Amino acid sequence: MQLKPNAFRLHETVRGVETMSRFALAVLALASGVYTYLGVRDLLDGSAGFVFFAAIIYSVAVSVAIYAFWTYMMRFVPLVISGVQRIGLFVTMAVGCAMIIAMSSWLNAAALAGSAALEQHMAVTLQGYAEDLDNAHAKALATQSLLPDVERAAARFAALAQDERDSGALTGTTGAGSVVQLLSQMSTQMNQLAATITNSRSDVAELFEQGSARLATMRELVSTPGQVGPRSDSFQAEAVQLTALIAALQQTDVAASVKRAATDLSAGFIAPVANGQSADLANRQDRVMETVRASVAAQSTALTAAADEILATPAVEQRRFVPLSSAEAVIRYWSDFVPSWAGAISIDLLPLVLVLTLMVVNDAMRREAETLKEAETITAAEMLRAMALYKRMEAEGAAEAAAALAPQIAELENEPKPDQPTPETTADEATVTPIVTARKRGEGPRPA
Repeated sequence: MQLKPNAFRLHETVRGVETMSRFALAVLALASGVYTYLGVRDLLDGSAGFVFFAAIIYSVAVSVAIYAFWTYMMRFVPLVISGVQRIGLFVTMAVGCAMIIAMSSWLNAAALAGSAALEQHMAVTLQGYAEDLDNAHAKALATQSLLPDVERAAARFAALAQDERDSGALTGTTGAGSVVQLLSQMSTQMNQLAATITNSRSDVAELFEQGSARLATMRELVSTPGQVGPRSDSFQAEAVQLTALIAALQQTDVAASVKRAATDLSAGFIAPVANGQSADLANRQDRVMETVRASVAAQSTALTAAADEILATPAVEQRRFVPLSSAEAVIRYWSDFVPSWAGAISIDLLPLVLVLTLMVVNDAMRREAETLKEAETITAAEMLRAMALYKRMEAEGAAEAAAALAPQIAELENEPKPDQPTPETTADEATVTPIVTARKRGEGPRPA
């Protein structure tokens, strides 16, 4: 049996899968429409009925557009063979793919990964709040680092005052004079500053503990399974409370107060009048008080520099949690959901593979059929002439074969035949015998 041409088989195969192609295209368009409905539903505001019908209309329009577009491409692209025209169709197909991604694919991605994207948004915001709380707490604790210096200065002034009172270590004269009074005054101011720093420590610890509790609640909201909408609302409420706590924690920073107190130690230094009974004692008291002034100025400079270093630390900016829709969250955190984006785009652009497959198959059919191009345009008259020529060639071929076999046939005829008639044979028998012999040899007489 003669095999069918490959081009014919390809053509029959394309016709066989045409129904399957339409069915696959319809299913893909329907799936894209369903996920588009799920994605666009979260973007619309209004009553439940309005949102439902608006989302249905949009998703149906998307499904019809996708089905119509890819049907056109599957029909026209495989049939166009001109290079310029095919490039034009490719450009049109690229524009159509971009429009499909713009109106459908990102909504499909929102439907596939919207909840996970919102959780990602809350997790990122939670991390930012945790960093803000830690920074505010660290800055508040940095002021606490000044407490040892202040306490050391207060203890030193108190010890000098006690030594001067007991043994006259500074002026050489015991008793509570002007020097003791000045040193006691400086010790008291330093103790007051130390008390201010110490009192802020408890406030810092309490505010930090409350902020940590808020963070723990927010972490539970991020990781707890369930609908993401209610969890996002609760997360926002907790974020507002945490923002207030961070602001209060920054206000407990006493670095500015320490700086002002340290500046007052030097700028507002008031030395008492020397009250020595003799001029020599008064002079000694003046010299000691001048030394105390220099010591207080140095202490004030050191505390001011330390406070300035703390104040130079940037303040924690107030952070605000901004709720996002699922579509906005998917776009903002697209790099974390590449598989979802790939699946959403593949639903819409998978027919592109079918279009290219049909184009390649049709090109193959055209190449296979190029050898029969003349047969596709032959007329009936040309066909009749070709058949007549073929019969003539057969006849001439048979004549040439008979001419070539003529000598052999003659030899066979001249050979004596066992059934040749004797003289006694009658004329009728002689006539019948060659016919019978010829039939035995397979050379019977041809019909008239």
